[in-house]
Amino acid sequence: MSKLAVIREFWQFLKERKVWWLTPIIIVLLLLSFLIVLTEGSALAPFIYALF
Repeated sequence: MSKLAVIREFWQFLKERKVWWLTPIIIVLLLLSFLIVLTEGSALAPFIYALF
């Protein structure tokens, strides 16, 4: 199963079940994980990890 298929299936789940409140939670989790991955090897890493 490709990544695009997983995203498409998740989108269909949101539309059918009307659970739009999940969308902001998923977006915030993705943004936080992206931030952690980007700052993993930088000088900002100790400050980012101190937030959590």
